[in-house]
Amino acid sequence: MNAASMTVAEARMEWDRSDRGRVGMLSLIAAEAAIFTIFVVAYLFYVGKSLTGPMPKDVLSAPIFYTICLLSSSLTIHLAAKSLRQGSGLRFGILWLTTIALGAAFLYGTATEWHRLIYHEGLTISTNLFGTTYYSLVGLHGFHVVAGLLALSIVMVFTLLGDVRPEHAERVDVLSLYWHFVDGVWIVVFTVVYVIGR
Repeated sequence: MNAASMTVAEARMEWDRSDRGRVGMLSLIAAEAAIFTIFVVAYLFYVGKSLTGPMPKDVLSAPIFYTICLLSSSLTIHLAAKSLRQGSGLRFGILWLTTIALGAAFLYGTATEWHRLIYHEGLTISTNLFGTTYYSLVGLHGFHVVAGLLALSIVMVFTLLGDVRPEHAERVDVLSLYWHFVDGVWIVVFTVVYVIGR
């Protein structure tokens, strides 16, 4: 009787260990989603209320190419995780690196847009309400992309050192949840800023 109860307790402990990373990541995503919701609501509340220009319709152009890059990275990270589960370390590394490159391309697009807005259009964070809410919302998303790229890059370093193996697939899956969240948030930000807010 005592041995049977030990087996059940050990099985329960094993379940708790394997899922705690996923639960932790989902909790982080829920908290971050609440923060993004506040920023999105603020953007929508203040859109069109700036007393001085420039206005969104005057200076914003939708970053379609860079959006495609970011959204494509969700596919590459999914395929990378699947490759690792199947035991293909080389394919995992190539797809993981592709994910990093696509995320970096998106950040480059954001940086070039900001450079144009600041130096050519005269829109800064203190120009008007639009500038404040735009840079706050898009900057918050950009910060999350940077954090994700740092995490992906750390995994890439371990991959190049040969330390990422199929038994790490669950951890890779947990990290990929964050990256999918960042991509999903961009769909909302893109819709609010470049479609509704213009």
